[in-house]
Amino acid sequence: MNIILLGPPGAGKGTLANKIIEKKGAVQIATGDIFRYNISNKTELGLKAKSYMDRGDLVPDELTIDLVWDAFDKHKDESKEGRIILFDGFPRNLDQAKALDQGMIERNQKIDHVVYFDVAEEILIERIAGRRVCTNCGASYHIHNNPPKREDICDKCGEELIQRDDDNEKTVKNRIDVYNAHTSVLIDYFNEKGILLSIDGTNSPDEVFEEFLDKLGE
Repeated sequence: MNIILLGPPGAGKGTLANKIIEKKGAVQIATGDIFRYNISNKTELGLKAKSYMDRGDLVPDELTIDLVWDAFDKHKDESKEGRIILFDGFPRNLDQAKALDQGMIERNQKIDHVVYFDVAEEILIERIAGRRVCTNCGASYHIHNNPPKREDICDKCGEELIQRDDDNEKTVKNRIDVYNAHTSVLIDYFNEKGILLSIDGTNSPDEVFEEFLDKLGE
């Protein structure tokens, strides 16, 4: 089963993905992780992607699509029959969605469901601007919802916590504006295909997961 997680930055896509992975043995194709790996390793692609991400802009399609299919094909080869593959952060515009449809046809596959997260903008800004990540192990915290025991220090490894360059309030607002301009049109696109499932992203992670299972009929 192939599922797209669709929603603005900070809507909870990654949190739901982790629960699906834990409970259902799913695998995740997260463009954010792909780009962060390349950025941390200072590859040519990573340096190009960073220049866009630091401004809160979308990474151009040509830097994204080939990496997505490479990851998908590897997961498909390694996956058990019936395993869920999650697209998190892709597609982000209509051209990417059409490229995804074409690639699925070529692979005799299809997108089964698109899970859309409905969250108000002010909640998104508060969520993202409050995020902190460990410079060493990558653990994630939130200054209000999930604070570390010691301020700005990781509970797991004791290293410093930072706010990512693209998590400050100004950049977050720009990211949401970019989402509204480019990605929100996908709501109608997938709804017309009859595969869009809307869930309330303001609920707790457990409640969001239960609604996800309910919408899938499980």
